[in-house]
Amino acid sequence: MKPHKGCTVIFQPSGRQATVSRGVSVLEAARKAGVNIATRCGGKAGCLMCKVTVEAGEASAVQPPGDVERRKLGSTLNTGIRLACQAAVWSDVTVQVPEDPLKAAVRRKLEAARRGEEDELW
Repeated sequence: MKPHKGCTVIFQPSGRQATVSRGVSVLEAARKAGVNIATRCGGKAGCLMCKVTVEAGEASAVQPPGDVERRKLGSTLNTGIRLACQAAVWSDVTVQVPEDPLKAAVRRKLEAARRGEEDELW
């Protein structure tokens, strides 16, 4: 029998990835990949800081939401929002991690500056 290769979790926008065993939380996979997902409650679904997005086409790649997650997120579950501490990986999946607002602002400034430099070269 072939050993199971594990599940690959790709985190966007960084592109970092980790291979984890089936059933591991997205939060644990993020830590393994070196991706920072904020949390204050230690993964107990208490702080709601670890929201990530799983695209509709990949929803079955993570365990369906349990009662706690359904109560906490309500209708936002319909938009693909999940709690990284509660969503267990079932198969290969790509997860969108919200960018820290300050980092996003810096990234946008750098991209604009690069575009400006390119414009000046032509």
